[in-house]
Amino acid sequence: MTVVLAIDAGTTSVRTIAFDESGRIVASAQREFTQHFPMPGRVEHDASEIWAAVQSTLAEVAGALAEPPAAIGVTNQRETVVAWNRRSGEPVHRAIVWQDRRTAPRCAELEREGALPLVRERTGLVLDPYFSASKMQWMLDEGGVEPGGDLAFGTVDSWIVWNLTGGEVHATDATNAGRTMLYDIGALRWDPELCAMFGVPIEALPEVRASSGSFGVTGPGAACGAQIPISGVAGDQHAALFGQAAFSPGDAKNTYGTGSFVLMNAGTELPAPADGLLTTLAWMLDTPEGPVATYALEGAVFATGAAIQWLRDGLGIIADAAEIEALAQQCDSTGGVYLVPAFAGLGSPHWDPYARGAIVGLTRGTGRAEIARAAVEAMVYQTRDVVEAMEAATGTRVRSLRVDGGASVMDSMLRLQADQLGAVVQRPRLQEATALGAAYLAGLAAGVWPSLEAVAGHWELDFEAVPAPARAAADAAYADWQRAVERAKHWASD
Repeated sequence: MTVVLAIDAGTTSVRTIAFDESGRIVASAQREFTQHFPMPGRVEHDASEIWAAVQSTLAEVAGALAEPPAAIGVTNQRETVVAWNRRSGEPVHRAIVWQDRRTAPRCAELEREGALPLVRERTGLVLDPYFSASKMQWMLDEGGVEPGGDLAFGTVDSWIVWNLTGGEVHATDATNAGRTMLYDIGALRWDPELCAMFGVPIEALPEVRASSGSFGVTGPGAACGAQIPISGVAGDQHAALFGQAAFSPGDAKNTYGTGSFVLMNAGTELPAPADGLLTTLAWMLDTPEGPVATYALEGAVFATGAAIQWLRDGLGIIADAAEIEALAQQCDSTGGVYLVPAFAGLGSPHWDPYARGAIVGLTRGTGRAEIARAAVEAMVYQTRDVVEAMEAATGTRVRSLRVDGGASVMDSMLRLQADQLGAVVQRPRLQEATALGAAYLAGLAAGVWPSLEAVAGHWELDFEAVPAPARAAADAAYADWQRAVERAKHWASD
C-alpha cells in the first residue's frame, strides 16, 4: 500500500496523518502546543514546541506503517513568523502568531503614508497586522532580533522544512510567501521595495518553490526512520482548497476552524484587487513548461471556532466544544441576540483591527442556549459577509460552497449557512481537507497521483444543505447582524 504523510501544523496543535492512494486515513497522531498571551492583543508560540510536536506525531505515525511513506506534505497556520539562528538552529524570539495585533499602529502609519496602493498591487493584501511583514519588522526593531547572515525568517512551514531536512533547506512555497506582504504575486518573487519598506533583509527570507515539488528529504532529526522526500507545501487554507478539489475558476470552499477562510478559485490570470477581499496564490504547480500559478480570492474571518473556545474557556458555558450544537438547538432563536466575535479585530470584508467583540440585544430572558446559538449564527453571518463581497467583485453567484473544518460537522449550522447564502452547502465524507490537500500536493510531485483529475475523483459527498426558497427571514436576520457589527467597529483606541 502506497502512503503519503501530511504534517498539519495548525494554530493550536500539530497533526500527522497518513493517507492511502484513495485519500483515506490509515494512521494519525495529534499533539497540542501552548498558546502564549503575554498581554492583550499579543499571541505567541514556542517554535521549538511546535517542532517537538512534529517529531512526536511523525514518529508515531511512521512507526505504525508497514513501509516508509512515498512522500511528505506540509501545511501550516499562515502568516505566523518564526525567527531562528541558522548556525545554532534555535529560535531567537517566540513566534508571533497570525492573530497577534501588536503591529496595528505600524500598519496604520504606513496607510497614512500612502503605502496601501503599492501593497495591494504587488501582494493582493491589505495593510493589516494579520500578515507577516510588520511582525518581522517588530522583531527587528523592538523584539531584540539581530539582523545578519545567521538570521533566518520564515513562516511555520519553512521552520518545519528546515528542521525536517536537518538545516539543509531554507525554503517555503508560493502560497506562504504570498501571505508575508513581501512577495510580488504577479512577478512571483520577493519584492525589494516592500522588504525595504519593512526593513526586512531579503537574504533572511526562504527560497520560494512550487507548492508541489522538491523540498529536500528528511534527515535523522525527523525521527521517521528513513529518508523521505518532502514534496508538497502549502498554507492551510490553500491546501484545503486543493483538498476540496476546487480546481476550476468559481469553485469555492470555507474552512471553519479557529477562524473561517473562504477561498474562490480565480484561475491562472491575476485578478484585480477587490474591495474587502484578498487576492492570493491558490497554489503553484511545476509543469514541463515551468511553474504555473493559480490565483484565488479570499475572505479571512478571524474568529469562528475561537468564539466557541471562548464560550468554553472564558465563560464556562460549555465544557467541551462538541456540546455547542445541542445547546444551541435548545432554543428556536437567539431572541434578537447577536455575538460579534471581534476579539482580534475584524477581517474580511471590514478590515478593522480596532473592532472588538460585542454581544448585543441581551434581555433578562437571555440564557446559555441563546448565547450559544448566537455564536453558531455568527459563523454563518460572517461567511455571508465574505461571499457577498466575492459575488460583488466577480459578478458571479456562488451556487455551492464546499465546507470543512471542525464546525462543519454541525448539520444545523450548515442548514443555516445555506439559507443565508441562498446556495447549496456541501460537506465531503473526509473532513480533513487541509491535511488531505497537503498530501495530494506531495503525492502529485511523487507520482502517487498522476493528475488533478485523478485527485478530484476521490472527492465524496457526505452531507448537503439546500437553501429554503423564502429569503425574507434570512435577510431580516442578516440586516440585524450588520447593525451589530457596526456597533463593534472602531472600539479600541490602539
